[in-house]
Amino acid sequence: MSDRAGRLGVGTIGAGRVGAVLASALAGVGHALTGISAVSESSRERAAAMLPQVPVLTVPEIIERSELVLLAVPESELAPLVAGLAEAGVWQPGQLVLHTNARLGTAVLDPARRAGAIPLAVHPAMTFTGTSIDLARLPGTWFAVTAPAPVLPIGQALVVEMGGEPFIVAEADRAAYGEAIDTAVSFSSAIVEQASGILAGIGLPRPGAVLAPLVRSAVENALSRNDPGPRPDHDGASTIDGAADERPLGGAT
Repeated sequence: MSDRAGRLGVGTIGAGRVGAVLASALAGVGHALTGISAVSESSRERAAAMLPQVPVLTVPEIIERSELVLLAVPESELAPLVAGLAEAGVWQPGQLVLHTNARLGTAVLDPARRAGAIPLAVHPAMTFTGTSIDLARLPGTWFAVTAPAPVLPIGQALVVEMGGEPFIVAEADRAAYGEAIDTAVSFSSAIVEQASGILAGIGLPRPGAVLAPLVRSAVENALSRNDPGPRPDHDGASTIDGAADERPLGGAT
């Protein structure tokens, strides 16, 4: 534990766009960064830019030194990584293990849980550049939190510390949540690319600049028609209007 009460030693596995930014955000509220894993040249460059004082370590070294392990790796790599580390006996009892994948809940962390670790699945509903720009975008961003009921407040508290708005997604609903996120990102990106290509084809030099206010206003209008607005529940976390307090998104118990 770091010297400040309530502060954690945070280790990050994966110096991609999400991992480096969330680690930086947690450091900004006083948590101590114990290390980060960075294998590729691009990830090492990102780690050096975003977390210049944080040592680049091996995965076992990070887990050994950390009270909170942030797993920011691609979906296809998550399950083999967690299972392999369990087989190697490196997970520690009482250690928080948090992954950031949209589609997966905490079941993927079961090998770590059986070793005594505490599983959390926390996904920020935003796209990342992997730069300091993202730090300014985190405040107000919604984070999906999936965890066993006794430790849900831990996941919610970490989100609030980063300036985000936590909402609960049931384990059974996590795949549907991930599908919604993928649909929103891929569809909006494809539409902008298609429209930009058409405008470029008629000789417009800066199609993105022309489309930006149109797309933003269209998206905002569409969102306002489908969002009655958040409201705080009794413990300070946010729920979606129309869902009962203390129930996860989707109405599951």
